[in-house]
Amino acid sequence: MAESAAQRIATIALPDRVGKYSIIRHVGKGSTGNVYLSHDPYVGRDVAIKVYDIEPDDDPAQTKVARKMFFNEAHMVGMLQHPNILPIYDAGEEDNKYYVVMEHVQGARTLAAYCRPDHLLPIDDVVKIIYTCAKALHYAHKRGVIHRDIKPSNIMLTRDNEVRIIDFGIALLRDADISRIEGVAGSPSYMSPEQIQAADITPAADLYSLGALMYELLTGFRPFRASTLSRLLNQIVFATPPPIHQLRADIPEDLEEIVAVSLQKDPSRRHSSAGDLAARLTRVYQGLRDQQQRIDNTEQFNLLRHLSFFHDFSVEEIREIQRAGEWREYAAGNEIVRQGDIDDRFYVIVNGKVEVESNGKAVGHLGNGDCFGEASYVADAKRTSTIRAADGVTILSVSATLLEQVSTACQLRFTRVFLGEMIRRLQGSSN
Repeated sequence: MAESAAQRIATIALPDRVGKYSIIRHVGKGSTGNVYLSHDPYVGRDVAIKVYDIEPDDDPAQTKVARKMFFNEAHMVGMLQHPNILPIYDAGEEDNKYYVVMEHVQGARTLAAYCRPDHLLPIDDVVKIIYTCAKALHYAHKRGVIHRDIKPSNIMLTRDNEVRIIDFGIALLRDADISRIEGVAGSPSYMSPEQIQAADITPAADLYSLGALMYELLTGFRPFRASTLSRLLNQIVFATPPPIHQLRADIPEDLEEIVAVSLQKDPSRRHSSAGDLAARLTRVYQGLRDQQQRIDNTEQFNLLRHLSFFHDFSVEEIREIQRAGEWREYAAGNEIVRQGDIDDRFYVIVNGKVEVESNGKAVGHLGNGDCFGEASYVADAKRTSTIRAADGVTILSVSATLLEQVSTACQLRFTRVFLGEMIRRLQGSSN
C-alpha cells in the first residue's frame, strides 16, 4: 500500500533547532530538502526554514549540485527585495546542515491548483498574475538574476491573492561562479529551448517559461506534451504548440499573440524584456476590463428597464440614472438604511427583497422595482425606518447631489415616479 504524503511527513525526524531557530513543525518536502515552520523571536514573525539534503556520503555529483543550490539561495539574502518575490531573510550552516530562512505565508497555494481545464482562473486574473510575475522578474533581471525555473508550483498566491515568486535554487547570477550549475537545469515542460540545448542563458529564458505558464493557465494544457522525456524535449526545441484558440475560443487575439511571442524558439524574437511583456499585458488587461464593464453596463441597463419604476423612462434617461447611480449588493441581514441616520440617497430595489423596521419592529417589506429614501427630499431629515436585506439584494442608489447633474427632463421624471411610489405606499398603509 502506497504511503501517503501525510504519513511520509509524520515519519521525518523533527529537529529541535536549526541554527538559532526553534522548530515548530514540518510543513513540506521539496526536491532539495525539508521545510519547517519556526518563529523568529528577535523580530516577532513566523518563518519557513528550508534545510538542504546535503550528506557527505551521498552521490558526490548530487551533493555538489545541492551545495551550489544552497549557496545560490543564500546569496539572495537581502539581494532581491520586491513585494512579489518571496524574501529570504537568513542563511547558514551548522553541523553539516545547510539552511535558508524565508517568509512563511500562511494559507498560501500555488498556481498548480489552476492548471486543469475544469478549474481555470478568469482570463483577466491570469493576465494580472502574469503581469505581476513579469514586473517582479524585470526587477530581478536588472539585478543580474535569472530564475530559470518558472513553473506553476514556483508561483505562490497568498490568501489575499498576492503573488510571490519562490525557489531561486537554480537561478543564474551574472558574474557569480557559485551560480554555475552544470548541465540541463529546470523543469522540462517549462524550459526554454536554449536551456535544453545547454546554450547561453539570458533573461529571455524566463520569458519563455512565463509564456508556457500563461499557456497552461489559459487552457489547462501545457504547450508540449509527450509520452517520454526525450520526445518532450524534442518538441520544445523543434515543434509549434497547438494554437490557444483551438483549446479555448474566448481568448482575445492580442493575448494569444503575446503568448506566441513568448514561446518563440529564438530568444531574440521574444519580448525585448520582462518589462516589455508587462506593458503589453497592461494593454490587454485594460481591454478586458473595458469589455467587462460594457457587459456589466448592458446587463444593468436590461435589468433596470424591466423594473416597474423605470417603465416611463426613455432609454437615455435610464442610462443617465445608471451613470449617476451606484450599484451595490447586500447579503441577508445587512443594513442598507438605518433609522435616525441622515443622508441624501434615494434607493431602487433591482433584485431581491428588503424588510422595513421601525423602532426595532418589522412593519413591512419591499421587493423588485420598489423604492425608498423619501427623507432625502427634506434637508437634514433623519431616516424614519431601518431597511434591511431580507435575502441577497441588489440596490441602485442615487444621491440627490448627483441627481441634480442629470438632465432636467430626467430629474423631473425621477422625482415624479419616486413621489408617485411614495403616495401609493402611503395610501396602501392607510387603507
